[in-house]
Amino acid sequence: MFERDALFLGGRWTPAESGTGYDVIEAATEKPLGRSALAGPADIDRAVGEARSALSGPWRSMGPDERADVLDRFAAALTVRARDTAQLVSRENGMPIALSKSVNGYGPAAMLSYYANLIRAGDAEDVRPSAFGGRTVVRREPVGVVAAITPWNYPQPLAAMKIAPALAAGCTIVLKPAPETALDAFVFADAAQEAGLPEGVLNIVPAEREAGAYLVRHPGIDKVAFTGSTAAGRAIGEVCGALLRPVTLELGGKSAAIVAHDADLDEFSRHLLDVSLVNNGQTCHASTRILAPRDRFDDVVEAVTETVRTLRVGDPLDKATAIGPLVSAAQRDRVLGHVEAGRAAGYRITTGGGVPADRAQGWFVEPTVFVGVDNSASIAQEEIFGPVLTITEYIDEDDAIRIANDSEYGLGGTVWTTDEARGLAIADRIHTGTVGVNHYALDLAAPFGGVKASGLGRELGPEGLAPYVSAKSIYFATR
Repeated sequence: MFERDALFLGGRWTPAESGTGYDVIEAATEKPLGRSALAGPADIDRAVGEARSALSGPWRSMGPDERADVLDRFAAALTVRARDTAQLVSRENGMPIALSKSVNGYGPAAMLSYYANLIRAGDAEDVRPSAFGGRTVVRREPVGVVAAITPWNYPQPLAAMKIAPALAAGCTIVLKPAPETALDAFVFADAAQEAGLPEGVLNIVPAEREAGAYLVRHPGIDKVAFTGSTAAGRAIGEVCGALLRPVTLELGGKSAAIVAHDADLDEFSRHLLDVSLVNNGQTCHASTRILAPRDRFDDVVEAVTETVRTLRVGDPLDKATAIGPLVSAAQRDRVLGHVEAGRAAGYRITTGGGVPADRAQGWFVEPTVFVGVDNSASIAQEEIFGPVLTITEYIDEDDAIRIANDSEYGLGGTVWTTDEARGLAIADRIHTGTVGVNHYALDLAAPFGGVKASGLGRELGPEGLAPYVSAKSIYFATR
């Protein structure tokens, strides 16, 4: 049993004033994995107070090189813990260990190192000649205290996507992780202490939604960075809009995979797990709507069905497992409800469609393929967040692009073609924040984020640092 019975406030382990806790259940066994303290409003007040005090302390006065050194030590401390962290997350949310090792184990350290190198190479200010005589010094200052609110599906990298650039900019942070994956969040605290991060710069307060909402509207917060559902993002955006508070929102998705007439179906099949069913389908940018040309529709259906049918479902700690359990009973039941809705609407299932017969314990759902799905169907429009794919027929390239864009979301997407120029031309016409040609991956050096109901702002790359920086212009009348 993992016991985390205190919050991380001001660089110290502090009992929660709320006096409540959360039992984390192992996704594959349905047995208790550990228990985490939960923060209430009084704990949020303390966390924000510690972050505000730290903002005026030694952290703010450090130069970029000194902050970068701290980030490198933080990355090294996380790397030492990488294998254990990856296993813990897999037990919490069911992520297959082969994926968890890279994204939860080593991913956060890579992000910290990236932003350490970025601020070393950058300038904290520049001098610009004024068009009216004189000059202006433009300084880049930390935006302030950041409320970072993260979900359970990729708990370590999604937290690091906020922690790394915020620290690089000189901000302080209150991190509110999801209760379902609260245990692994405290690994950041262990590593921060080892790295010598100044007290109060990082505060960790697992909490339920009500306390999270309290954090968002807290008067001591200067910026909110949120990853989660579109519904929650809209509510957060409304609060931040009324407060004129900067906010970054990385929200849901229902991305399309356009299989072009000349696509190599063997290549598409090889990458289908990574692109469309990654993390058991619990991935916001996954290409879960597969669009197939009419003259190759049957071939695409066969390729997808056979690939999905052979995916190994099982223990997430087994390196051979492709599909593990979902994070909770509620999430499993939600996904099965979508499957039943698709079945009731008359759409054909070529594989999957229920709970694996050999998995009496754990929140497993068979990877499922629906074919001949009209794009207006609920299973093609709503984010299912489980291992469920739909295949929809299109007539020509214009029709494929129309269908791909016929969604309230716009986060990811893929194009499959043997002609790279065609892939780029199609990608240009898809209204989305990111597109992959013959694969899909998040690049640390490139911006990630969505349009429409998929969010506001960008993370990763130099663009991911900008939201944590406030530009100040200081004008001088003479040169």
